[in-house]
Amino acid sequence: MTGVAAAPVARPAVPRAHWWVLVVIASAQLMVVLDTTIMIIALPSAQHSLGFTDTDRQWVVTAYTLGFGGLLLLGGRISDVIGPKRTLIIGVVGFALASAVGGAAQDTAMLIGARALQGGFGAMLAPSVLSILTTTFTDPHERGRAFGIYATIAIGGAAFGLILGGLLTQYLDWRWCLYVNLPIAALVTAGAVTMIPRRQGHHGVHLDIPGAVLGCGGLVALVYGLGEAGAEGWRSGTVLVAMGSAVALLGLFVAVQARVSGPLLPLRILASRNRGGSLVAIVLAVLGMYGTFLFLTYLLQTVDHYSPLKTGVAFLPLMAVNGVAATQLASRLMARLSTRALVVPGLLIAALGVALLTRLSPGAAYTTHILPTELLLGLGLGLAIVPCVSTATSNAAPRDVGVTSATTNTAQQVGASIGTALLNTLAATATATYLTAHPGGAEAVARATVHGFASASAWAAGSLALGALVGGLFINAHPKTDRERLELAEAPVA
Repeated sequence: MTGVAAAPVARPAVPRAHWWVLVVIASAQLMVVLDTTIMIIALPSAQHSLGFTDTDRQWVVTAYTLGFGGLLLLGGRISDVIGPKRTLIIGVVGFALASAVGGAAQDTAMLIGARALQGGFGAMLAPSVLSILTTTFTDPHERGRAFGIYATIAIGGAAFGLILGGLLTQYLDWRWCLYVNLPIAALVTAGAVTMIPRRQGHHGVHLDIPGAVLGCGGLVALVYGLGEAGAEGWRSGTVLVAMGSAVALLGLFVAVQARVSGPLLPLRILASRNRGGSLVAIVLAVLGMYGTFLFLTYLLQTVDHYSPLKTGVAFLPLMAVNGVAATQLASRLMARLSTRALVVPGLLIAALGVALLTRLSPGAAYTTHILPTELLLGLGLGLAIVPCVSTATSNAAPRDVGVTSATTNTAQQVGASIGTALLNTLAATATATYLTAHPGGAEAVARATVHGFASASAWAAGSLALGALVGGLFINAHPKTDRERLELAEAPVA
């Protein structure tokens, strides 16, 4: 019969169980994100308690980064082999045990070793979180809401870690910055066992041991070199050897991945223009974000003399705006607009916010010089990160879901590592140059420190602007395309 308009197809309601799954995996992600910053506030107390040196102090943070960033790809492949639910549970339980060991540490080696173990188990559970999120929420509209919540945790959780670290250190003990993971892990484990459907691993996927050694070794060398550059300088032998090793190992890694039958990182997942552009944009965005977090933390504590708790609270506006932008704006708009239409303006807004820090001067008021940066950075990243992560993890082959999620997490970790090391080195260099040209007492040191932060902020803003350029040139995903693909896949066979 002709002439009768077809009734619109109603969007199927998302089962309530799906949202409980989101609660479980969001809690697991929060646990991982918290530990990237929560120990920063606790370091002075931990150093006083265990008596470690300033050199050892940085390893309390770096050991976690090395374990996490270096093993993410392997964790993603393990998720593909044994299934994301099993991998998540193993990762959460191991993370909790490592946290308990760190909290009970009696010496520096025990604490640093526990932090490395935390990073290793975090590298197992993080890809599983994205894998479960990607396969649970397939409707573009609900997928946007789910990724909005995920992105809010990924960005705001780092700032929340500063607040929680200040509270626990000030009112309990620094060890509780590690013990706090135990109740979270218990709830996540119980929820994962009872609420997350079991999905079998793919028997055709094998663990690429040579690739794991080369890829993980290259990432570890890269993160180590970038971490040491801030203290020893880019021309030091240690940094040059580490960076040279990273280039060699990662080059061999790519060569091996192109030849083996079961690669750790199938190069085909990088062939997608949308995925590749999204991953690069994520690296550049997180680079600028973490560098700015570092500057603001040190500025508030060392120049403005904020307490640890007050410093954490000062990040609340950024967290609030980011949460609203990710869950109420980006998650709604990404079901209607192209990814490019959100990523480009979002990263440009964030770049403008960070660029305002180039006008910093000693004695600058929080409300006039720092708050505007926080508001613009939170808004811009909230708009951009959600569609970037969603696009980077979309449309992967079933056997590659875990490793695709791991690659997205690796991009975030590499961006954070580069941002922390590179921008800190640029700030230190600018500070030293200023002091040489303007010698003086304590006031000169304060001016030089702020000048270093302001100079490095220009590079952070440039990184965000470059991310917007990459998004504009390479990302062309649109929700209509994904929706049509989903409808074709679900259409009944005649």
